[in-house]
Amino acid sequence: MFTKMEKTRVFRDPLYGYISVDYKIIADLIDTRELQRLRRIRQLAGVGQVFQTAEHSRFTHSLGAYHMANLVIHNVDGMDEVSDYDKMLLLIAALLHDVGHGPYSHAFESITKVSHEEYTVKLITSPNTEINKVLSVQPGLADDVASIIAHTGKFPLIEALVSSQLDVDRMDYLSRDAYMTGAAYGNIDYYRILRSLRIIDGQVYCKASGVNSVESFLMSRYHMYFQVYYHPTARSFEVVLEMIYRRIYDLHEKGYRFEAKIGTFIKVLNDPENLEAYIELDDSYVGGVIKQLVHSKDKVLSTLSKAFFNRHLFKVIDMDDEPDPELVEEIRRKYAEMPDGKYFIKDVQSSGRAYNHTTKLEDINTITVLLPSGKAKTLEQFSPIIKSLTTKSYKVINRIYYFEGYEG
Repeated sequence: MFTKMEKTRVFRDPLYGYISVDYKIIADLIDTRELQRLRRIRQLAGVGQVFQTAEHSRFTHSLGAYHMANLVIHNVDGMDEVSDYDKMLLLIAALLHDVGHGPYSHAFESITKVSHEEYTVKLITSPNTEINKVLSVQPGLADDVASIIAHTGKFPLIEALVSSQLDVDRMDYLSRDAYMTGAAYGNIDYYRILRSLRIIDGQVYCKASGVNSVESFLMSRYHMYFQVYYHPTARSFEVVLEMIYRRIYDLHEKGYRFEAKIGTFIKVLNDPENLEAYIELDDSYVGGVIKQLVHSKDKVLSTLSKAFFNRHLFKVIDMDDEPDPELVEEIRRKYAEMPDGKYFIKDVQSSGRAYNHTTKLEDINTITVLLPSGKAKTLEQFSPIIKSLTTKSYKVINRIYYFEGYEG
Protein backbone atom coordinates (compact mmCIF):
# COMPACT_ATOMS: atom_id res chain seq x y z
CA MET A 1 0.00 0.00 0.00
CA PHE A 2 2.82 2.44 0.89
CA THR A 3 6.08 2.26 -1.05
CA LYS A 4 9.37 1.75 0.77
CA MET A 5 12.40 3.57 -0.61
CA GLU A 6 15.39 1.62 -1.87
CA LYS A 7 17.65 3.56 0.48
CA THR A 8 16.72 4.68 3.99
CA ARG A 9 16.91 8.44 4.52
CA VAL A 10 18.39 9.51 7.85
CA PHE A 11 18.47 12.69 9.93
CA ARG A 12 21.08 13.18 12.63
CA ASP A 13 19.52 13.97 15.98
CA PRO A 14 21.10 14.79 19.38
CA LEU A 15 18.48 12.73 21.27
CA TYR A 16 18.08 9.65 19.13
CA GLY A 17 21.30 9.46 17.14
CA TYR A 18 19.59 8.88 13.81
CA ILE A 19 15.98 9.36 12.73
CA SER A 20 15.25 6.97 9.86
CA VAL A 21 12.74 7.44 7.06
CA ASP A 22 11.89 4.30 5.08
CA TYR A 23 8.68 5.25 3.29
CA LYS A 24 8.49 7.49 0.25
CA ILE A 25 5.33 9.24 1.46
CA ILE A 26 7.09 10.33 4.69
CA ALA A 27 10.11 11.61 2.75
CA ASP A 28 7.82 13.49 0.35
CA LEU A 29 5.91 15.07 3.25
CA ILE A 30 9.16 16.20 4.87
CA ASP A 31 10.12 17.94 1.62
CA THR A 32 6.86 19.91 1.30
CA ARG A 33 7.07 23.68 1.63
CA GLU A 34 4.59 23.60 4.52
CA LEU A 35 6.72 21.28 6.65
CA GLN A 36 10.01 22.91 5.63
CA ARG A 37 8.53 26.20 6.84
CA LEU A 38 8.74 24.79 10.39
CA ARG A 39 12.53 25.05 10.16
CA ARG A 40 11.96 28.80 10.41
CA ILE A 41 9.73 28.69 13.49
CA ARG A 42 11.32 28.19 16.88
CA GLN A 43 9.83 25.57 19.11
CA LEU A 44 10.07 27.63 22.30
CA ALA A 45 9.80 31.27 21.18
CA GLY A 46 10.24 33.43 24.30
CA VAL A 47 11.90 30.67 26.32
CA GLY A 48 15.05 31.39 24.31
CA GLN A 49 15.22 34.76 26.05
CA VAL A 50 15.98 32.88 29.27
CA PHE A 51 17.63 29.66 28.14
CA GLN A 52 19.92 30.89 25.39
CA THR A 53 20.48 27.44 23.85
CA ALA A 54 16.77 26.87 23.19
CA GLU A 55 17.20 27.49 19.48
CA HIS A 56 15.54 24.34 18.11
CA SER A 57 12.72 24.51 15.60
CA ARG A 58 9.23 23.11 15.18
CA PHE A 59 10.67 21.07 12.30
CA THR A 60 13.11 19.35 14.64
CA HIS A 61 10.32 18.52 17.07
CA SER A 62 8.07 17.25 14.27
CA LEU A 63 10.76 14.82 13.16
CA GLY A 64 11.21 13.80 16.78
CA ALA A 65 7.49 13.10 17.24
CA TYR A 66 7.59 11.03 14.03
CA HIS A 67 10.56 9.07 15.39
CA MET A 68 8.78 8.51 18.70
CA ALA A 69 5.80 7.15 16.74
CA ASN A 70 8.19 4.78 14.98
CA LEU A 71 9.47 3.65 18.37
CA VAL A 72 5.89 2.98 19.44
CA ILE A 73 5.34 0.77 16.39
CA HIS A 74 8.47 -1.29 17.09
CA ASN A 75 8.46 -1.40 20.91
CA VAL A 76 4.88 -1.42 22.19
CA ASP A 77 3.23 -4.80 22.74
CA GLY A 78 0.20 -5.30 20.56
CA MET A 79 1.18 -2.94 17.75
CA ASP A 80 1.65 -5.97 15.50
CA GLU A 81 -2.15 -6.33 15.60
CA VAL A 82 -2.64 -2.79 14.28
CA SER A 83 -3.16 -2.51 10.53
CA ASP A 84 -0.41 -1.16 8.27
CA TYR A 85 -2.75 1.67 7.27
CA ASP A 86 -3.29 2.73 10.89
CA LYS A 87 0.45 2.56 11.57
CA MET A 88 1.04 4.90 8.64
CA LEU A 89 -1.66 7.22 9.98
CA LEU A 90 0.26 7.30 13.26
CA LEU A 91 3.55 8.19 11.53
CA ILE A 92 1.99 10.88 9.32
CA ALA A 93 -0.14 12.46 12.06
CA ALA A 94 2.87 12.61 14.39
CA LEU A 95 4.97 14.24 11.66
CA LEU A 96 2.30 16.80 10.71
CA HIS A 97 0.72 17.54 14.09
CA ASP A 98 2.36 21.01 14.39
CA VAL A 99 2.45 22.06 10.74
CA GLY A 100 -0.16 24.77 11.34
CA HIS A 101 1.86 26.65 13.96
CA GLY A 102 2.22 30.38 13.45
CA PRO A 103 5.38 32.47 13.91
CA TYR A 104 6.88 32.61 17.37
CA SER A 105 4.70 29.75 18.57
CA HIS A 106 1.32 30.59 20.16
CA ALA A 107 1.34 34.40 20.26
CA PHE A 108 -0.02 34.75 16.73
CA GLU A 109 -3.19 32.86 17.63
CA SER A 110 -4.30 35.76 19.82
CA ILE A 111 -4.81 37.88 16.69
CA THR A 112 -6.17 35.43 14.13
CA LYS A 113 -8.44 33.71 16.70
CA VAL A 114 -7.65 30.48 14.83
CA SER A 115 -5.77 27.75 16.69
CA HIS A 116 -2.72 26.06 15.22
CA GLU A 117 -4.66 22.77 15.25
CA GLU A 118 -7.29 24.33 12.99
CA TYR A 119 -4.60 25.59 10.63
CA THR A 120 -3.03 22.14 10.65
CA VAL A 121 -6.30 20.57 9.54
CA LYS A 122 -6.71 23.20 6.81
CA LEU A 123 -3.18 22.66 5.49
CA ILE A 124 -3.76 18.90 5.36
CA THR A 125 -7.15 19.05 3.64
CA SER A 126 -6.79 22.04 1.31
CA PRO A 127 -6.28 20.84 -2.29
CA ASN A 128 -3.82 23.68 -2.93
CA THR A 129 -1.13 22.58 -0.44
CA GLU A 130 1.82 20.37 -1.22
CA ILE A 131 0.97 18.24 1.81
CA ASN A 132 -2.48 17.48 0.41
CA LYS A 133 -1.02 16.60 -2.99
CA VAL A 134 1.36 14.09 -1.36
CA LEU A 135 -1.44 12.55 0.72
CA SER A 136 -3.73 12.31 -2.31
CA VAL A 137 -1.84 9.21 -3.49
CA GLN A 138 -4.21 7.29 -1.20
CA PRO A 139 -7.92 8.19 -1.43
CA GLY A 140 -9.27 9.46 1.90
CA LEU A 141 -5.83 9.58 3.54
CA ALA A 142 -5.77 13.37 4.00
CA ASP A 143 -9.20 13.38 5.62
CA ASP A 144 -8.23 10.51 7.92
CA VAL A 145 -5.04 12.27 9.06
CA ALA A 146 -7.01 15.49 9.61
CA SER A 147 -9.59 13.61 11.67
CA ILE A 148 -6.83 12.49 14.04
CA ILE A 149 -5.59 16.06 14.50
CA ALA A 150 -9.17 17.26 15.02
CA HIS A 151 -9.98 14.46 17.52
CA THR A 152 -13.15 13.34 15.76
CA GLY A 153 -12.98 9.87 17.33
CA LYS A 154 -12.69 8.01 14.02
CA PHE A 155 -9.30 6.55 15.00
CA PRO A 156 -9.30 6.63 18.82
CA LEU A 157 -6.14 4.53 19.23
CA ILE A 158 -4.10 6.74 16.90
CA GLU A 159 -5.53 9.88 18.51
CA ALA A 160 -4.45 8.59 21.93
CA LEU A 161 -0.93 7.85 20.71
CA VAL A 162 -0.55 11.25 18.99
CA SER A 163 -2.32 13.55 21.45
CA SER A 164 -3.42 12.55 24.95
CA GLN A 165 -1.91 12.68 28.44
CA LEU A 166 0.75 10.16 27.40
CA ASP A 167 1.63 10.61 23.74
CA VAL A 168 4.48 10.78 21.23
CA ASP A 169 4.21 14.58 21.01
CA ARG A 170 4.80 15.11 24.73
CA MET A 171 7.48 12.45 25.02
CA ASP A 172 9.54 14.16 22.34
CA TYR A 173 9.05 17.79 23.32
CA LEU A 174 9.76 17.17 27.00
CA SER A 175 12.96 15.30 26.20
CA ARG A 176 14.01 17.77 23.51
CA ASP A 177 13.14 20.95 25.40
CA ALA A 178 14.91 19.70 28.51
CA TYR A 179 18.01 18.86 26.47
CA MET A 180 18.05 22.18 24.61
CA THR A 181 17.40 24.34 27.67
CA GLY A 182 19.71 22.40 29.97
CA ALA A 183 16.83 21.88 32.42
CA ALA A 184 16.83 18.61 34.32
CA TYR A 185 13.08 18.52 34.91
CA GLY A 186 12.12 17.05 31.53
CA ASN A 187 14.44 14.06 31.48
CA ILE A 188 12.15 11.07 31.04
CA ASP A 189 12.73 7.35 30.54
CA TYR A 190 10.72 7.11 27.34
CA TYR A 191 12.06 3.66 26.43
CA ARG A 192 10.85 2.28 29.73
CA ILE A 193 7.46 3.92 29.18
CA LEU A 194 7.14 2.49 25.67
CA ARG A 195 8.04 -1.01 26.82
CA SER A 196 5.44 -0.69 29.57
CA LEU A 197 2.63 0.08 27.12
CA ARG A 198 0.35 -2.53 25.61
CA ILE A 199 -2.37 -2.31 22.97
CA ILE A 200 -5.44 -4.46 23.64
CA ASP A 201 -8.60 -4.21 21.52
CA GLY A 202 -7.59 -0.82 20.19
CA GLN A 203 -6.87 0.75 23.57
CA VAL A 204 -3.61 1.79 25.23
CA TYR A 205 -2.75 0.25 28.60
CA CYS A 206 0.23 0.74 30.86
CA LYS A 207 1.49 -2.33 32.68
CA ALA A 208 1.53 -1.94 36.45
CA SER A 209 5.29 -2.52 36.45
CA GLY A 210 5.81 0.67 34.41
CA VAL A 211 3.70 3.06 36.48
CA ASN A 212 6.72 4.59 38.23
CA SER A 213 8.08 5.76 34.87
CA VAL A 214 4.71 7.28 33.97
CA GLU A 215 4.50 9.06 37.32
CA SER A 216 7.96 10.52 36.68
CA PHE A 217 6.90 11.58 33.17
CA LEU A 218 3.85 13.43 34.48
CA MET A 219 5.82 15.21 37.18
CA SER A 220 8.52 16.15 34.66
CA ARG A 221 5.94 17.79 32.43
CA TYR A 222 4.43 19.63 35.39
CA HIS A 223 7.82 21.03 36.44
CA MET A 224 8.77 21.96 32.87
CA TYR A 225 5.65 24.08 32.53
CA PHE A 226 6.16 26.08 35.70
CA GLN A 227 9.96 26.29 35.59
CA VAL A 228 10.52 26.69 31.83
CA TYR A 229 7.43 27.33 29.69
CA TYR A 230 5.81 29.73 32.19
CA HIS A 231 9.07 31.42 33.17
CA PRO A 232 8.24 35.11 33.79
CA THR A 233 10.86 36.39 31.34
CA ALA A 234 9.71 34.01 28.62
CA ARG A 235 6.13 35.11 29.11
CA SER A 236 7.21 38.75 29.11
CA PHE A 237 8.75 38.34 25.65
CA GLU A 238 5.49 36.83 24.42
CA VAL A 239 3.51 39.71 25.94
CA VAL A 240 5.66 42.23 24.01
CA LEU A 241 5.02 40.27 20.81
CA GLU A 242 1.31 39.98 21.48
CA MET A 243 1.05 43.74 22.06
CA ILE A 244 2.84 44.42 18.76
CA TYR A 245 0.35 42.18 16.97
CA ARG A 246 -2.51 43.87 18.79
CA ARG A 247 -1.32 47.36 17.85
CA ILE A 248 -0.85 46.35 14.20
CA TYR A 249 -4.36 44.92 14.16
CA ASP A 250 -5.91 48.03 15.75
CA LEU A 251 -4.07 50.42 13.43
CA HIS A 252 -5.05 48.35 10.42
CA GLU A 253 -8.70 48.55 11.49
CA LYS A 254 -8.36 52.36 11.51
CA GLY A 255 -6.84 52.42 8.02
CA TYR A 256 -3.30 53.30 9.11
CA ARG A 257 -0.69 53.25 6.33
CA PHE A 258 2.25 51.27 7.65
CA GLU A 259 5.77 52.34 6.81
CA ALA A 260 6.88 48.69 6.78
CA LYS A 261 6.33 46.15 4.01
CA ILE A 262 3.62 44.30 5.82
CA GLY A 263 1.37 43.10 3.00
CA THR A 264 1.41 39.37 3.81
CA PHE A 265 0.62 40.07 7.45
CA ILE A 266 -2.33 42.24 6.43
CA LYS A 267 -3.64 39.54 4.09
CA VAL A 268 -3.86 37.13 7.02
CA LEU A 269 -5.49 39.75 9.25
CA ASN A 270 -8.08 40.42 6.54
CA ASP A 271 -8.66 36.74 5.85
CA PRO A 272 -7.33 34.14 8.32
CA GLU A 273 -8.46 31.50 5.81
CA ASN A 274 -5.82 32.67 3.31
CA LEU A 275 -3.47 29.69 3.62
CA GLU A 276 -1.11 30.90 0.89
CA ALA A 277 -0.42 34.06 2.89
CA TYR A 278 -0.38 32.22 6.22
CA ILE A 279 2.42 29.83 5.25
CA GLU A 280 4.55 32.80 4.23
CA LEU A 281 4.57 33.86 7.88
CA ASP A 282 7.46 32.56 9.94
CA ASP A 283 9.81 33.92 12.59
CA SER A 284 12.05 35.49 9.94
CA TYR A 285 9.19 37.33 8.27
CA VAL A 286 7.73 38.64 11.52
CA GLY A 287 11.16 39.59 12.81
CA GLY A 288 11.81 41.52 9.60
CA VAL A 289 8.50 43.37 9.88
CA ILE A 290 9.13 44.30 13.50
CA LYS A 291 12.65 45.47 12.63
CA GLN A 292 11.14 47.90 10.14
CA LEU A 293 8.55 49.03 12.69
CA VAL A 294 11.34 50.20 14.99
CA HIS A 295 11.27 53.34 12.82
CA SER A 296 7.48 53.64 12.71
CA LYS A 297 5.93 57.07 13.20
CA ASP A 298 3.48 55.39 15.56
CA LYS A 299 5.07 55.76 18.97
CA VAL A 300 3.45 52.64 20.41
CA LEU A 301 4.70 50.44 17.58
CA SER A 302 8.21 51.89 17.58
CA THR A 303 8.50 51.59 21.38
CA LEU A 304 7.31 47.98 21.44
CA SER A 305 9.43 47.03 18.42
CA LYS A 306 12.56 48.46 20.03
CA ALA A 307 11.70 46.56 23.20
CA PHE A 308 11.39 43.36 21.16
CA PHE A 309 14.84 43.70 19.60
CA ASN A 310 16.69 45.15 22.58
CA ARG A 311 15.17 42.73 25.12
CA HIS A 312 13.62 45.62 27.05
CA LEU A 313 10.88 43.36 28.32
CA PHE A 314 7.87 44.05 30.49
CA LYS A 315 8.39 44.13 34.25
CA VAL A 316 6.59 41.50 36.28
CA ILE A 317 4.57 41.64 39.47
CA ASP A 318 3.82 38.19 40.82
CA MET A 319 0.54 38.47 42.68
CA ASP A 320 1.32 35.31 44.67
CA ASP A 321 4.17 37.25 46.33
CA GLU A 322 1.58 39.50 47.96
CA PRO A 323 2.91 42.80 46.55
CA ASP A 324 2.07 46.14 48.07
CA PRO A 325 -1.56 46.76 47.00
CA GLU A 326 -0.96 50.51 46.79
CA LEU A 327 1.89 49.95 44.34
CA VAL A 328 -0.28 47.68 42.22
CA GLU A 329 -3.10 50.19 42.22
CA GLU A 330 -0.73 53.01 41.31
CA ILE A 331 0.61 51.06 38.32
CA ARG A 332 -2.88 50.14 37.13
CA ARG A 333 -4.06 53.73 37.46
CA LYS A 334 -1.05 55.06 35.56
CA TYR A 335 -1.71 52.91 32.50
CA ALA A 336 -5.47 53.34 32.68
CA GLU A 337 -5.03 57.10 32.40
CA MET A 338 -2.60 56.79 29.48
CA PRO A 339 -4.25 57.07 26.01
CA ASP A 340 -2.44 53.98 24.73
CA GLY A 341 -1.87 52.40 28.10
CA LYS A 342 -3.64 49.15 27.22
CA TYR A 343 -0.65 48.15 25.10
CA PHE A 344 1.73 48.43 28.02
CA ILE A 345 0.07 46.44 30.78
CA LYS A 346 -1.44 42.97 30.81
CA ASP A 347 -2.76 40.53 33.39
CA VAL A 348 -1.61 37.00 32.63
CA GLN A 349 -2.87 33.86 34.28
CA SER A 350 -1.02 30.59 33.75
CA SER A 351 -2.30 27.32 35.14
CA GLY A 352 -1.77 23.60 34.98
CA ARG A 353 -1.82 20.34 36.84
CA ALA A 354 0.25 17.19 36.70
CA TYR A 355 -2.65 14.96 35.70
CA ASN A 356 -6.15 15.79 34.51
CA HIS A 357 -8.87 13.86 36.31
CA THR A 358 -10.61 11.30 34.10
CA THR A 359 -13.06 8.57 35.07
CA LYS A 360 -13.80 6.56 31.92
CA LEU A 361 -11.39 3.75 31.07
CA GLU A 362 -12.12 4.17 27.36
CA ASP A 363 -11.39 7.94 27.32
CA ILE A 364 -8.21 8.53 25.27
CA ASN A 365 -6.98 10.94 27.97
CA THR A 366 -7.25 8.25 30.65
CA ILE A 367 -4.01 6.46 31.40
CA THR A 368 -5.23 2.94 32.10
CA VAL A 369 -3.17 0.54 34.19
CA LEU A 370 -3.21 -3.18 33.34
CA LEU A 371 -2.89 -5.31 36.47
CA PRO A 372 -1.15 -8.74 36.47
CA SER A 373 -4.59 -10.27 36.99
CA GLY A 374 -5.77 -8.83 33.67
CA LYS A 375 -8.06 -6.30 35.32
CA ALA A 376 -7.72 -2.58 34.62
CA LYS A 377 -7.76 0.56 36.73
CA THR A 378 -7.37 4.22 35.94
CA LEU A 379 -3.96 5.60 36.85
CA GLU A 380 -5.38 7.66 39.69
CA GLN A 381 -7.14 4.58 41.11
CA PHE A 382 -3.89 2.63 41.02
CA SER A 383 -1.37 5.29 42.03
CA PRO A 384 -1.73 7.16 45.36
CA ILE A 385 0.69 9.78 44.03
CA ILE A 386 -1.42 10.50 40.97
CA LYS A 387 -4.64 10.41 42.98
CA SER A 388 -3.22 13.15 45.16
CA LEU A 389 -1.97 15.13 42.17
CA THR A 390 -5.38 15.23 40.45
CA THR A 391 -6.65 17.50 43.23
CA LYS A 392 -3.54 19.00 44.82
CA SER A 393 -1.23 19.67 41.88
CA TYR A 394 -3.47 22.31 40.28
CA LYS A 395 -1.49 25.53 40.27
CA VAL A 396 -2.39 29.02 39.09
CA ILE A 397 0.07 31.87 38.59
CA ASN A 398 -1.31 35.40 38.40
CA ARG A 399 1.08 38.05 37.15
CA ILE A 400 0.89 41.65 36.02
CA TYR A 401 3.21 42.59 33.17
CA TYR A 402 3.87 46.28 32.60
CA PHE A 403 6.29 48.29 30.50
CA GLU A 404 8.49 50.62 32.48
CA GLY A 405 9.53 53.90 30.90
CA TYR A 406 6.67 54.62 28.49
CA GLU A 407 4.94 57.88 29.36
CA GLY A 408 2.48 58.11 26.49
